[in-house]
Amino acid sequence: MTGLSTVVKGTGPALLLVHGAGGSVQANYGPILGTLTQYFTVIAPDLPGSGGSPKAGGPLDLEKLADDLVDLAVGAGHESFFVCGCSMGCAVAVTAAVRHPDRVRGLVPSTPFRKIDAATRAKIDRWKSLLDGSREVLSRFILSVMCSKEYLARLTPAQAEGFAELIGASVPTGSPAHVDLILKIDLSDVLPRVTQPTLVIGASGDQLLSHDLGKEVSDLIPGSKYTDIACGHAIALESAMPWARLITDYLTSVQS
Repeated sequence: MTGLSTVVKGTGPALLLVHGAGGSVQANYGPILGTLTQYFTVIAPDLPGSGGSPKAGGPLDLEKLADDLVDLAVGAGHESFFVCGCSMGCAVAVTAAVRHPDRVRGLVPSTPFRKIDAATRAKIDRWKSLLDGSREVLSRFILSVMCSKEYLARLTPAQAEGFAELIGASVPTGSPAHVDLILKIDLSDVLPRVTQPTLVIGASGDQLLSHDLGKEVSDLIPGSKYTDIACGHAIALESAMPWARLITDYLTSVQS
């Protein structure tokens, strides 16, 4: 894979960021990039079909995606690095850690899943079915599952409409391939093989992924730590500063 649009910015130990399905670096990490770059040299690629990156020529393969992002970080001049993943990006991060233990120093997966359960699959199937339909219906659905009930309740009708319009205007062209990858992911054999220090972050108000999926990931990674943030799936939107603090505090604590 070549030609991924990538942000490289900051000073300090290298930190590779992997965003989620239907997202981008700016959509998933934008509000915390400024904080992270104070502590780390951030390497943040847009996945195929997101941001400024071209779509993949075929279906996405989890292992190839992980290998390609590791190669990208090494190509940026970093022999080893931390990895943070968000949602689907957590599967890429974990796979990279297992396949390249000499490169990956530590992990922070946020809102991860081993594989989606029936309740989550119904929502992902709904998301997939809306990709070829009305952009307005799609954007309203995405808003409804990406934010917590509490956050949505605080929005005025005009604010909700504005958010939906922003979502509708920025749906990545790679979304169908991203969603297809979600449906195939099963990390059952991968998670127990993670050897790096790991902090798993869940979102207690997540309306896309069932809440116990994140804790399940933590339970399967030997020695990992787990914590929750009181927010929805879009952590950067609702709880940017608490999220940034958890990431920076944990990764600075495990630096050798």
